[in-house]
Amino acid sequence: MSIKRINREIADLKKEDLGPITLSPSDDNLYLWKSTLPGPQGSPYEGGVFNVEIHLPPDYPFSAPKVVFTTRIYHMNISDRGNICIDILKQNWSPALSIFKVMLSLSSLLTDPNPQDPLVPSIATQYMRNRKQHDTTAQQWVELYARPKPPPPQPETLSTKAKGKRKAPAVSDPPAGDEVQATASPIPVVDNTPIEIPDSDDEGGARTIDSNGPVAKRRKRGNAKDVGTNDGGSRNSQRRRSGHSTPVEQLGEVIVIDD
Repeated sequence: MSIKRINREIADLKKEDLGPITLSPSDDNLYLWKSTLPGPQGSPYEGGVFNVEIHLPPDYPFSAPKVVFTTRIYHMNISDRGNICIDILKQNWSPALSIFKVMLSLSSLLTDPNPQDPLVPSIATQYMRNRKQHDTTAQQWVELYARPKPPPPQPETLSTKAKGKRKAPAVSDPPAGDEVQATASPIPVVDNTPIEIPDSDDEGGARTIDSNGPVAKRRKRGNAKDVGTNDGGSRNSQRRRSGHSTPVEQLGEVIVIDD
């Protein structure tokens, strides 16, 4: 009967909205349940998380479970050992109650303690005579025993390191046109104006040299027959009649003529 009832309560818990409360049986023992109960907002226990153990009797639900606080708490209805003084766990227990309803009653007990049936009379007296001092002491116990420890810092991964680093701006390449202008050699300007050079002989003729070629052509002022009759003139006349031009060598801006 008890196993069947426990399994039914497990199934019902999946349908309940537990809120911040956690409640579940142990993996190896269905008669041992564990729960975490957060301190209600507005109470002196706000900010704390209290661990609770529930021990079910073999004849559950006909007998009330035994509930114990394993986290220390400054409360008039809860002893230093975690025992709880509440009516539904004593004479007012009913098989119609469930473990989840017991946890809801404990949460209400943290908000509204019962000074008429205290388990720790000294705390009840302080609560009645000096409520401010009672609440201050309860908050101090929360900080000492029930405040959840912050989670350990996570190790820094490669992805978080990459996010922290800024990528260096890429240096853009200069435009292709600018690069050509920077590296191209200046194009020389060629002067195509003909140059006239008088002949060294007394022929009265002149040779015209074009900058596009070594020798252009010879302009004649007279016929070859009218040129002088000496040997030099004969040779020059023969040269003119044979159509051979005197070779010209051009070195840069200096022109050398071999006659």
